[in-house]
Amino acid sequence: MAGRDIIVVGTSSGGVEVLAQLARGLPPGLPAAVFVVSHISPGARSVLPEILSRAGPLLAAHARDGEPTYPGHIYVAPPDRHLLLEPGRVRLRGGPRENHARPAIDPLFRSAARAYGRRVIGVVLTGALYDGVAGLMAVRAAGGVAVVQDPGDALVAALPMNARDIAGADHVVPAAGLARLLVDLVHQPLEPEGGLPMADPLEKMTDIVAADMNAQVRGERRGAVSVFTCPECGGSLWQVDEKNLLRFNCHVGHTYLGEALLGEQSEALEAALWTAVRTFKEKVVLARQLAATARERGDAQSVERFEDQARVAERYSALIQQYLLNGQETPPVPGEGAAGGEQEPGSGARRTSL
Repeated sequence: MAGRDIIVVGTSSGGVEVLAQLARGLPPGLPAAVFVVSHISPGARSVLPEILSRAGPLLAAHARDGEPTYPGHIYVAPPDRHLLLEPGRVRLRGGPRENHARPAIDPLFRSAARAYGRRVIGVVLTGALYDGVAGLMAVRAAGGVAVVQDPGDALVAALPMNARDIAGADHVVPAAGLARLLVDLVHQPLEPEGGLPMADPLEKMTDIVAADMNAQVRGERRGAVSVFTCPECGGSLWQVDEKNLLRFNCHVGHTYLGEALLGEQSEALEAALWTAVRTFKEKVVLARQLAATARERGDAQSVERFEDQARVAERYSALIQQYLLNGQETPPVPGEGAAGGEQEPGSGARRTSL
């Protein structure tokens, strides 16, 4: 009989020590794969896989996009990438931050619940705020098991406390008892009946947003809140209930004809792009200053990391100026499908207009 062979772990402040303690207690040949998200700054270098590999018998490594998963391995989310699960493999995505974090805990837990259902054990450890709470709800809704570190045992109690009180927990244990509990859960057979469907409402939001956008295009939101925001105050815009004239009005009274709003959006977009160029240029300078400082102290690894960030930022700054702000022909995007604007055979390069 199949058991619970997918362990997803989320933590934030104070989590490295608990993760090392967990890795130390897991046995070699564990018949489950372990996936870890620990909040880390985007530009930082993560040494968590090395720490976990040294702490216990299981091999830990940063996950690589598309790689297959195997039991007895620990897969760690790399900096600035969400770690997601598909049946039999992992995916890395640089999508929007969730709960101010990338990698975030919720995307890992949601994807695990969707891909593996009752086979999942969701583990929330020490940390602040709420990231992981909604994900743990998804794990439980799919029939998985929720394990939460005892808030009284956590360095930062807020996250495990919120997880326990909002999502609920099947087991609340101190860090010292975590490994033993997980081993027991992994070896408990599952009943053959199917589990509950995955039921995280956030999974439906993409379709809801797309439907609202399409309704706006078809002119079906007259007299209702539109999908646009006011250029002057940032508030929501209501579309005026008129058939032959496209007008919008915000709740403090700013009013725009459709073409005027389009012009305001073009100006705002150009300003945002120039802000991006300025930010990238500043990042180039700061990264190279940090590289010079690291070079003086003989830290070759940090030099390489900072120089690489400077090169990427310099390239992005040049691309924005060359192709978006100066209106040059944009090069084709590798792997871009028809939905993303793939060119028809024989057509010329697309020209971008603000």
